Amino acid sequence: MNSTKRTHLLSSLLIFINTTVLSRFSLANDTLTQGQSIKDGQTLLSSSKIFDLGFFSPGNSTSRYLGVYYHNISTQSVVWVANRGTPITNSGGILTLTSSGNLLLLNDQGNLLWSTKSNPIVSNTSVTARILDSGELVIGSGDGTVIWSSFDHPTDTFLPGMKVSLDRKTGTRTVFRAWKSPNDPSKGKYSLGLDLSGSGQIFIWKGRRPRWRSGQWDGTRFIGSTMRPLYLYGFKPIVDNSQNSMYFTFTQFNSTPLRFVLQWDGVENTSILVEQTKDWRSVWVQPVNECETYGKCRDYGICSSDRVPICSCLRGFEPRFSEEYNSGNWSGGCVRKNPLQCELVNSTNRSNKNITGGNGQGDGFYKLQAVKVPDLADWQSTVVNGEDCRSSCLKNCSCKAYSYVSGIGCLFWGPNLIDIYQFPQGSGSDLYIKVAGSELGHKSKIWRTIVIICASGISLLIICCILLCWKFNAQIKGWLKKGDKQSSQAGSLRSMREVRLGFSGQAELEEGREGKDTELPLFSFDTIAIATSNFDSVNKLGEGGFGDVYKGKLPGGREVAVKRLSRSSGQGQEEFKNEMILIAKLQHRNLVRLLGCCIQEEEKMLIYEYMPNKSLDAFLFDPTRQPSLDWSKRFNIIEGIARGLVYLHRDSRLRIVHRDLKASNILLDEDMNPKISDFGMARIFGSDQNQLNTNRVVGTLFHKIPNIVNIVGFAWKLWEKDRATEMIDPIIIDSHSVPQVLRCIQIALLCIQDRANDRPDMPSVVLALGSENPVLPMPKPPLFTMEESPNETLAMANRNESYSVNDVTITEILGR
Repeated sequence: MNSTKRTHLLSSLLIFINTTVLSRFSLANDTLTQGQSIKDGQTLLSSSKIFDLGFFSPGNSTSRYLGVYYHNISTQSVVWVANRGTPITNSGGILTLTSSGNLLLLNDQGNLLWSTKSNPIVSNTSVTARILDSGELVIGSGDGTVIWSSFDHPTDTFLPGMKVSLDRKTGTRTVFRAWKSPNDPSKGKYSLGLDLSGSGQIFIWKGRRPRWRSGQWDGTRFIGSTMRPLYLYGFKPIVDNSQNSMYFTFTQFNSTPLRFVLQWDGVENTSILVEQTKDWRSVWVQPVNECETYGKCRDYGICSSDRVPICSCLRGFEPRFSEEYNSGNWSGGCVRKNPLQCELVNSTNRSNKNITGGNGQGDGFYKLQAVKVPDLADWQSTVVNGEDCRSSCLKNCSCKAYSYVSGIGCLFWGPNLIDIYQFPQGSGSDLYIKVAGSELGHKSKIWRTIVIICASGISLLIICCILLCWKFNAQIKGWLKKGDKQSSQAGSLRSMREVRLGFSGQAELEEGREGKDTELPLFSFDTIAIATSNFDSVNKLGEGGFGDVYKGKLPGGREVAVKRLSRSSGQGQEEFKNEMILIAKLQHRNLVRLLGCCIQEEEKMLIYEYMPNKSLDAFLFDPTRQPSLDWSKRFNIIEGIARGLVYLHRDSRLRIVHRDLKASNILLDEDMNPKISDFGMARIFGSDQNQLNTNRVVGTLFHKIPNIVNIVGFAWKLWEKDRATEMIDPIIIDSHSVPQVLRCIQIALLCIQDRANDRPDMPSVVLALGSENPVLPMPKPPLFTMEESPNETLAMANRNESYSVNDVTITEILGR
């Protein structure tokens, strides 16, 4: 007996010492074995350090709870709570995995606050509790069987890998319940789950009353939601008709953490984790306005957040209680003004001649566009197209409305039409409301009148256009060559061949278009938005005259640079088209690679390969980064730029001049190899041309800073006095090669000669750079003049604008 007491006392002492020493540290792994415990202050950490299982206090509360939360996130991000309704009043909580395979949560008095209540295991079976990288806490046996999972008992957060399920046979379903308040994780007023009727809709309830519904699933999205399909790509419905059950599951399509949280105020918040800030960014919330509240306008009412008041009766209906309805109390809903013809025919009083409403006209439909279709739909499984759906509803007097939705099929609605919402963004479905023929007659006359007027107007317009084309054929061709901005942007969605560009060299453009169409991969706006964390300023790489450039990560992990055309930049439309068509046709190691584009409504973006070292100016003009550019790297960059220009001027299928070459348009890859970018100002010139005139001043504006404006004059003076070595950057004094530097200076002075004939073409420049002892002519003093050829004189005479070489960079004689 004494021996037993001593053994018990020794065991208790060892447990006390063990838990006291480790109480403020995380366990070394993600697993509890039978008999092991964690106390307040200890955590289990998932293998990839994504989630913790441990104790926490929410908000400003002092109560303690056991839960799963994200590891190393700046904002407390709890995804699951064990003891929601039984908080621990101090830090004496302890979690133990028993020999029977249950997790028990005890307070410091030894009282049971929560347990998994899993089925007892067979004796001698090895059992562990483990926190996974998905955020799931599981109890499993040695053979891999899951005995209990926290995903089967969710709180307020839906994570990838979870299920939202419904078993109609047993009436059980997965329900997510919001917290009572930000400081209290006990069950609140709001819950989320699948519709018990089996419609496949997700509902948010306040108590027992619906607050919001998602609409049916069409294979890509919930049709009653304005959420962008991008965030739903991982959703997948699973239906088991034999078991009369179904569930939705979600598989994340990229590595960016994403969660769906039912907040304490009844709002479902979808958010992604911004990697740089380690904080959450909301990408979608619902309901976001009054019209998304379930049944806001009651029966036969439609809600539109763009109108005041937001509720109105459907056409052919009127308020049940006009005075209340007009005062903003819409609880009475609306009723039909005139009975349907089919209702009159079926009525026992159909012989009563005083009955009105049909007026001898059959029932018909009027169309509501871009709406959230009503609740309580009846799916017609045998109807296979929209025309049959209409015909079937017209023949069925109990059908009061129909909609044929791609991915779902034919939907009928019976006596009540409730929860109709006019989407402001133009998404949604078309809904056809059955009304008496008398409700359509007047409208039909109006439409006939409108059609006649429009047809007459269009005919007159066509005749005028024919006359104009006949009289001003040459001018019409000129207009077509320039192209309409909007039509050319829309055309590029189908084929790069259809984009009309404002090139003067039409023959060369057509030559470049020979052969197969140049197809660019098209990215949706949603893909780019998620790749750039919704264009977060943290991902901003820079900005230019036509918009901002962002770093992004596509699904699959590829890093890209996204050039987003500013909506306010009217000057950038032509340059965007120019760059899109030109770079798609160019392939060279010293030209930046265009991976695709995005043209969606007002959004226009180009997606490039990402250059981790950004642009050359970031090194040249940053004193902290200049030392990393030794002479060998600088010379490699010079040669690479020259080779890229040779390709543009001579070797590419389209001979191109860049017209805006500067340090910020030279990008550097991870090995510091240069890549020419930004072809918005580029021009095509003919294969038989060696000079080209511009019709407008182009380039990059810069300030008149005295110490850099006359840098050419300064360089010439040092060269003329045989002091060119004084131009060498002191930073590269130990790594440079004097002959190479002097050769580069000489070539640079030759490239800015006043006469075109005195300037070397780019193939000659590359040859001279690569030769040890090239024979180069001596440069002449730059006179800062522009000698005009006859063509140039004519072009200058036709110009309206004046310009100064000190204000802009101008390319006047090109193609060398």
